[in-house]
Amino acid sequence: MNIKKKIRSSAWGLFLIHSYHAICCKISRLFFSDYFAVIRYYRKVSGKQPNLASPTTFSEKLQWLKLNAKNPLKAQCADKYNVREYVSSCGYASLLNELYGVWDSVNDINIEKLPEQFVLKGAHGSGFNLIVKNKQDVNWFAWKWIMRTWLWQDIYWSGREWVYKDLPKRIIAEKYLEDSYGELRDYKFFCFNGKPTFMQLEVGRNTKQNTRNFYDLEWNLLPFGKELPHNPDIQVEKPAKFDEMIKIATDLSSPFDFVRVDLYQVYDRVFFGELTFFPAGGAPDFVPSEYDSIVGKMLELQ
Repeated sequence: MNIKKKIRSSAWGLFLIHSYHAICCKISRLFFSDYFAVIRYYRKVSGKQPNLASPTTFSEKLQWLKLNAKNPLKAQCADKYNVREYVSSCGYASLLNELYGVWDSVNDINIEKLPEQFVLKGAHGSGFNLIVKNKQDVNWFAWKWIMRTWLWQDIYWSGREWVYKDLPKRIIAEKYLEDSYGELRDYKFFCFNGKPTFMQLEVGRNTKQNTRNFYDLEWNLLPFGKELPHNPDIQVEKPAKFDEMIKIATDLSSPFDFVRVDLYQVYDRVFFGELTFFPAGGAPDFVPSEYDSIVGKMLELQ
């Protein structure tokens, strides 16, 4: 295990990482404009200068959207608590996972009153998650400090994902979900101008077999991956609720130029996951790289 993985696998290592990001956020807000920060971020992740004047690739168009398409509804839907109101308004309240609590202070979280299994999330960001399968096994002293660092930061700072900038900083607790595969497969629908076009499925997360395969809406495997290469040797059965998921993704994505709609199927029921407007911060990470241009043609900028 390399040093970065060792740090990330340690509770106190995560505390240091999140503290560092909180400090960087405050510095970045003081010294870098949104335009400069977007260019700086893109160069850092790709080594290339983005064409923001006339974007053509998917990653360039997402950077353009960061600067030019600030629909307030996106900010509401980026919030993992406030998005529940939007999902309900679309007629899909039945998709929402059971909510155990919402807190703006870690001191208010009473672990004893929570069930043995649950999930804690920072409602105002991405990657602020703690999956609790047995609360007796968690170092709560360390994790409460980690959660405090969640509340110290805006994750928009590096790549200017503005949807997170002014969100209320809160932690939510939801019911622990597990599907028939003994995990929680995440069906991520890429929706362009209100139309689901393809779907990402990650298989074998945290294992050596980890891959991200993409499927069209007829459940045909597509010849690309994202950050990870696709793996045609991994055969996945089409979920029974796939057509229902397509309908849900269509309805939830209708107001947006681009959004990724994340859904779960737990046995015979579909659950809502989240809405994501800048996957991976809009990094050009399709594999092979030419799919950044191919996918870019699917998104029409207004």
